This record gives sequence, C-alpha cells and structure tokens, in this order.
Amino acid sequence: MDSKNKRPQVFDLSTLLKGLNEAGVEFVLVGGVAAVAQGAPVTTFDLDIVHRQTDENIGKLMKFLKSIGAYQRRPDDKVIEPDERDLKGKGHVLLTTRFGPLDVLAVIEKGRGFEELLPDTVEIEFQGFKVYVLSLETIVALKRESKDPKDQYRLQILEETLRQISKKNKDDE
Repeated sequence: MDSKNKRPQVFDLSTLLKGLNEAGVEFVLVGGVAAVAQGAPVTTFDLDIVHRQTDENIGKLMKFLKSIGAYQRRPDDKVIEPDERDLKGKGHVLLTTRFGPLDVLAVIEKGRGFEELLPDTVEIEFQGFKVYVLSLETIVALKRESKDPKDQYRLQILEETLRQISKKNKDDE
C-alpha cells in the first residue's frame, strides 16, 4: 500500500481506550495518558499500552487493530499493517490509527512487561470500564532513571503532581 491510502486522522485517544476495553484486550496504560489520568498536567499525543502477551489477548488486540485501520508509523510512505509476530515480540509497535497514534509495547524500562507491571498499577474507572494504569509513583521512578531529555523535563511536573496529591491526602485525613 502506498501513502495515498492513508486516512485523515482524528485525534481521539478516549475512543482508542474505550475500543481496547470493549474488545476485551488486557493491557496496562503507561506513558503520558497514564500520568494525565492521575492528575498530572502534561500534554501527550499518543496512547501507550503494555499488552498481556497471550495468544488469546494478541488475537483480541489484532482484531481491534484491524477495526481501527492501524498501520505502522514509518519515516517512509509505506503502509504496513501490524501482524501477530509484531505483537509477540519484545519490541515496540508504533501505530497510526483512525483515532490517533497508539504505541503497543511489549515491555518498558527494565524489561518490565504486563505481568511485572500489574502490581504497580491503580485501577481507574473510565466510561464504565476498569483500566489498569501504571501508578504515578512508578512513572516518576522510571523517569528518574531515564536519560531522555523529554523525560527529565516531565519529571519536574510529575514530582510536583505527586507532592500535591500527597499534601491533599494528608489534609483530608
């Protein structure tokens, strides 16, 4: 497929999140949207998830990705749809969809996948669904170890958000 077949994008990350839940995909929400969901005032332009890598879950994820016209983000004009091998690997699958960018990650820092991240999540209610979201404390800990300048910039904002949440919780006691 060439670039003429690319669809115009709508930027609707909540539709992506709702669609993943309706499809029954098991995942942990990580990245900027995870921080925003916990009160951090950061801007993000994609949805980052770490998916459970079972055959059943990958099948559900593949079906969902096809339904939203997902294809790999690339520097050239080639349009390549993801396949199950991409989702079974240990890398990142960076996708463009009709609703905006979706990054499907096998693991994040320190090689932590779905099972390893689950204990460090909080459950957040979203449009009638429970979503596992990487805790803000864990996000901050990971950003502290990152060498990425973007992560270092966000770290100050995330740490301040944690301080404010902690202060509010103490005041509420």
